[in-house]
This record gives sequence, structure tokens and C-alpha cells, in this order.
Amino acid sequence: MAHNKAEVIATLTKQNINVRRIHKQNGLRSHGRIKPYDIMIFSRQMATMIQAGIPLLQAFRVVAESLKKPALVATVHKLSNDVASGTSFSDSLRRHPQHFDRLFINMVDAGEQSGTLAKMLERNALYKEKVESLKGRVKKALWYPAIVMLTGIVITLLLLIKVVPQFESMFQSFGAELPAITQFTVNLSVAAQEYWLPMTALLLATALVLRWLTRRSPTLVFHLHRLLLRLPIIGSIIDKAAVARFSRTLATTFASGIPLVEGLETAAGATGNKVYEQAVHQAQSDVATGQQLHFSMRMTNCFPALAIQMVSIGEEAGALDTMLLRVADYYEEQVDNHVDALTSLIEPFIIVVLGALVGGIVVAMYLPIFELGSIL
Repeated sequence: MAHNKAEVIATLTKQNINVRRIHKQNGLRSHGRIKPYDIMIFSRQMATMIQAGIPLLQAFRVVAESLKKPALVATVHKLSNDVASGTSFSDSLRRHPQHFDRLFINMVDAGEQSGTLAKMLERNALYKEKVESLKGRVKKALWYPAIVMLTGIVITLLLLIKVVPQFESMFQSFGAELPAITQFTVNLSVAAQEYWLPMTALLLATALVLRWLTRRSPTLVFHLHRLLLRLPIIGSIIDKAAVARFSRTLATTFASGIPLVEGLETAAGATGNKVYEQAVHQAQSDVATGQQLHFSMRMTNCFPALAIQMVSIGEEAGALDTMLLRVADYYEEQVDNHVDALTSLIEPFIIVVLGALVGGIVVAMYLPIFELGSIL
């Protein structure tokens, strides 16, 4: 291994290789970031291998050969080397917290101790598949209208900056007073040409500052998440998604034999909302002192009544994990219905807004021409 460019050039020159350019490769970053979907594929493939009776080390090699993302392949090789040296599967996962979350590690640990590793890996894969699907639907609800409206604003700015000035020079040759809507559009075009760059810089700076603040101020993030929950339609989707993710995570941990208090700690981080995360931590403290889960959830004044009632039934019947899965399925279906309804409602609204923006500019530009034609 060479330590600098000079050593690389010297080594390659000895091999009669003509070196033209050398650039440093930034390790695994250039091989793509490992995403939750990749972990889900890895978990499912490992479960299949182990269920087929293939030894763990051989399963690592087979799975590594089937994976396409180099970063994940390298991680699997590291796991294999750790296990080969005598480390347990769960302990080797703990050495990569940036890729494997606490739930995955705890489930593998429980599977190793109970002899049900394949079942735990398959359960984790199913869990991640459900959670990522739910995340995708929530992102669709948040990003779809924002991207479409942003596109409309950009198109409007392009018309104001590039197209309207061409008409403005022609209108000056008329020597007549312009209609009010046309004069307003021309004035707006002048302002857009003069201030579009400072306004864009201000918006970018605001976004960067807000991102910096959210990374350093948990209080600000909490208030932003609480504000999101209060938004019409969008707030309901985020609220139901948080309940669904909490329920599915807790059901998965509880069914895997992980203690309820520890499972609540994992479920708190899985909600995706700081308001619910704080509520789950409050419930965790109450459960740790001997309170029943459904009573602790009710005391937070955060969880919906239906979820609390179903958890209460699950606790009384000794089937808490089953009832939590039903809660998750119900609220995931609710999220699906709300996202579909939002898409159906917002598409006509977006069309009307974009039509008004673009059509208004077009009408404003051609109105003086039409009036001149009627005079002639």
C-alpha cells in the first residue's frame, strides 16, 4: 500500500504503466451510502441462508457475493472476520452503529440466545420493509405538493425575468398607457430582475441556518415537530405515521423477547417525531415503576384513544404484540388513505394555481396587443 502519490507513481512506473492522473479515493463513501433498504436485503438474505442450514460464516460469504453495493459488501466482510475470530454476531454488529440500529442488534442478540436467529432476522427484515414503506408514503405527502409548487414558482420567475422584458421593450414603442394588470406584471418583472439573486441567497441562507439550528437545538426541533402535528391534513398523516411506527417497533421488540422497558426505548426513537418520542419516554418511566402500558400511554395525552384501548385489551389478554401489530396495520392503512386523499385534493388545486400564475402573465402580456388590434 502506497502512502503518497510519489510512491504510487514509482510503483506503477516499475510495472511499465504510464501514469497520467491520480486522485485519492475516499474509502467507502465513494461506494455509496448504506441505506435501511440495504440492511433489509442483508437481513432477509441472511435469514434465508440460516434457514437452509448453511453455517453462519458461509452465509456471510454467500450473501456478500450476492450484494451489489461495495460499502455493504465491505461491511459484511468485516462482520464475517469478527465472527471468525470468535466474536458473536450481535457484538460484531455493535461495532457498526452507523449501519445497524439498536433494534436489529437486540433482535440478533435475542435470536442467538434462544436459537431462533433466522426467525429474528426475517422478522427484522419484515419490520424494516414496513417502516420504509410507511416513510415513503409520508415523504410523498410532504414533498409532492412542495416540489410541484416550487416548479411553478421557478417557471413564473423565468417568465418574469426572461420573457416579460421582451414584451416591455415592445410596449414602450406603443407610447400608450398599459392596462393595470400589464403594468403590474411589468413592475413585478422589474423587481424580479433586480432582486431574484439576493432573495435566492436569502432563502438558501435561511434554510442553512435553520438546518444548523435544528442540529444543535433539540428544543427547536421539538417545537417544529409539534407545529407539524398541528398542520391541517399533513399533521394528521404525521400523527398516524408516528403511532404506526411506535406500535410496530414495540410489537417487534416484545415478540422478540426484549423487555418492555427496553423495547419502549427503541420504539421512542422509531416514532420519527420528537413530541411522540418524549411521550414514549414518559410512558417508559411510568412502566419502569410498575404502571401498565395502556395507562402510561393515556397519561401522556398524546396517543389516540383507539390505540390505548387496543393496547389495554392486548395486556389483559396476554397478546400485547398481536394487538400492537393490529394498531400498526390500522394506522398504516389510515396513512395510505390520507395520502391518497391529499393527492386527489391537491392536484386540482395545484393545476389551478399554476394556471393562474402562468396564464395571468400570458394574458397580461397579450392584452395590450389585443387592445391595439381593436383600435386599429
